[in-house]
Amino acid sequence: MEMECPVKPQPKVSNLAEFVFKIVKACRLRAVGFVSSEKTDGPDAQTTQDVSDDTDEAETIAEKVHPHPFVESHNESAERCDIVVSRVFDVMSAVKLAYVQLQKAHMPYDPDKIKAADELVVSHLELLCKIKRSFKEKKQLKHVKSLSCSSELLSTEIQAHKSQLENLKSLVGIKRSEVLRLQKELTSLELKNRNLYDEAKKSRNSCQLEGIVDATAMAIHNFAKPVINLMKVSGWDLDRAAEAIESSAAYSKRSHKKYAFEAYITRRMFSGTKITDTNSCDIDCISRFEDPMEALFMDPHSSFGKFCLTKYLVVVQPILETTFFGNLDHRTFVSCGIHPRTPFYQAFVKMAMWVWVLLVTSTTQSRPKAEMYVVKRGSEFSEAYMEPVEGLGKENTSTKVEFMVMPGFIIGKRLIKARVYLKGTKLDN
Repeated sequence: MEMECPVKPQPKVSNLAEFVFKIVKACRLRAVGFVSSEKTDGPDAQTTQDVSDDTDEAETIAEKVHPHPFVESHNESAERCDIVVSRVFDVMSAVKLAYVQLQKAHMPYDPDKIKAADELVVSHLELLCKIKRSFKEKKQLKHVKSLSCSSELLSTEIQAHKSQLENLKSLVGIKRSEVLRLQKELTSLELKNRNLYDEAKKSRNSCQLEGIVDATAMAIHNFAKPVINLMKVSGWDLDRAAEAIESSAAYSKRSHKKYAFEAYITRRMFSGTKITDTNSCDIDCISRFEDPMEALFMDPHSSFGKFCLTKYLVVVQPILETTFFGNLDHRTFVSCGIHPRTPFYQAFVKMAMWVWVLLVTSTTQSRPKAEMYVVKRGSEFSEAYMEPVEGLGKENTSTKVEFMVMPGFIIGKRLIKARVYLKGTKLDN
């Protein structure tokens, strides 16, 4: 009985075909089959046929996967793949021949030939493994190089972005400095505008108040005319009346004695008057009417109405009213809080309205508040604070003030001059 020697398990051809198929697939080339040049007859034919069948199956799979040639875009990569595939096919041909020899060594059974054929197959398989490892290592090295190149590109891009970021930071710093400069400039301009606005407001208030002062002086002058005319009609001695108002006054012309009556009305209207903040709203109420008497009829007990009642009793003395009208009816009505509808009282109310508006504007509406000042008799004339009602001429023997006709006002740094009558050559009465 013959003893069979143990035989090492042989590698399957199908596994080799799969390995070849993977390499061919990676290289994108068409698989090429191979056939042994040796022919076998007799008992060995069956074994050879089995090997050929397995090999043909692997070749058929490869041909189905790549039925058409694939053209690689990169020539160098394609050439390297051709070399690897050529070496693989050469080794596979050698493996196939060695495997055929291994099959032949079994029929008849020859242990030495079996061992030699087996070692030959194993050596060829190891060579295939080396080719496989080499191919993988080159592929990995290529991948590493690609990653390294990508990393360098990424690093370069990062550095470019960092440089751009630094430039942007520098621009932001410049813009921030520009913003701070513009903010300071804006603050300075706002302060200048505020100062200019305040100055303009003061100037406007001053101009407005100056216009009111002129209107008030004209209103007093217009009211003095009917008073002087009534005194003439009633038989009053105007020279003695003027002397009683301003004793020992020296007038350049006799007609200038009218200023004594205007000064009297001014002193009576401006003296002892207290204006509160509640009076400022009445100016708008009065300005709605062309005739101030209509405002008194609408609200006879307003601040303006009370002002008219009080000042009438101060300005128009009982003796004047008696000589003018032969009775004290005006005084009686006014004392009872009634505003009589007479031409004389209407003339007084028109004058009183401007005085009241001037006092209210100067004390409650002017910003800053206006301060009224007076000039005493005998004071030296000052062009900075005074304005003569009659121009300085040769008839003025000195620059002494005889009396004040209209008070002056100070608004902040601006000034509305007081109107005064200067001492002239004394006339013979």
